[in-house]
Amino acid sequence: MTLVDNNLPDHHRCGYVAIAGVPNVGKSTLLNALMGMKLSIITPRPQSTRRNVLGILTEDSYQAILMDTPGLLDPAYRLQSAMRAQAVNAIRGCDVLLLMLDATRRKERDLDLQIDPAIEAADEAVPVVLAINKVDRVPKEELLPVLEQCGGRGRFSAIVPISALRHDGLEALLGEVADLLPEGPPHYPPDVITEHPERFFVAELVREVVFHRFRKEIPYATATRVEEFRRGGKKTFINVTIFVERQSQKPILLGKGGRSLRQVGEIARASIEEFLGEEVYLELWVKVREHWRHREGHLRDLDLL
Repeated sequence: MTLVDNNLPDHHRCGYVAIAGVPNVGKSTLLNALMGMKLSIITPRPQSTRRNVLGILTEDSYQAILMDTPGLLDPAYRLQSAMRAQAVNAIRGCDVLLLMLDATRRKERDLDLQIDPAIEAADEAVPVVLAINKVDRVPKEELLPVLEQCGGRGRFSAIVPISALRHDGLEALLGEVADLLPEGPPHYPPDVITEHPERFFVAELVREVVFHRFRKEIPYATATRVEEFRRGGKKTFINVTIFVERQSQKPILLGKGGRSLRQVGEIARASIEEFLGEEVYLELWVKVREHWRHREGHLRDLDLL
């Protein structure tokens, strides 16, 4: 859909921007920083983003439809294959590729491993802006060789050093991206910031807490789904199921006497209330779906395919 507005400035620009890169380079942090609000969950663990998360940034002269994508990796099981497919589809369908690189992983081989997967997936005609992230953690004299090496590739329309966490360099980055968007009217009204329903974000906020509070394999073996979302009365009632892969994982999530699950619920409820701007009654359940990460039927049912 394209909106027609006779009051649009000349040469208004609009297009899709895929924020891509390997796991844990700061893609979700960047999306949230550019949008000025939390749309993607943030965890210290890699591979926490499983689906493309869309944020619609509307300014007077352009509308950038930003897509935070799962990290590009060699898949080890069916869920990871689906995650990679999400990222590749976004890269192939975008108007501008915003490739992120972690400046703290700056050895020559590390740079190649971060750059090549996204470039190989992109159409040669698509302009690429390289955002070198986490520059606040690298001495300037060590950053210069990284800039020179990346500049020598000749594939990038612009190279911008940034710190997504500290919001440094983001204005310059947006300027470069906006200039590369195709001319055209906006696709969305100015007050629309995403296509995802509230249920999507609620499930993600619960999953974020699981990623923060549990270690080893538990976060990766869990999926969340909103079963009920009902407004009315003093509080919005939300029921969320947390799925695990094995029966032995269920008591870990529950904790002694259900204590761990209650703590997850308390933290998640606060985040959900902040996101929705309303009081919430949150009910959590834990269920077992054996090997759900490996089975297409389960992935489709959980909306991960």
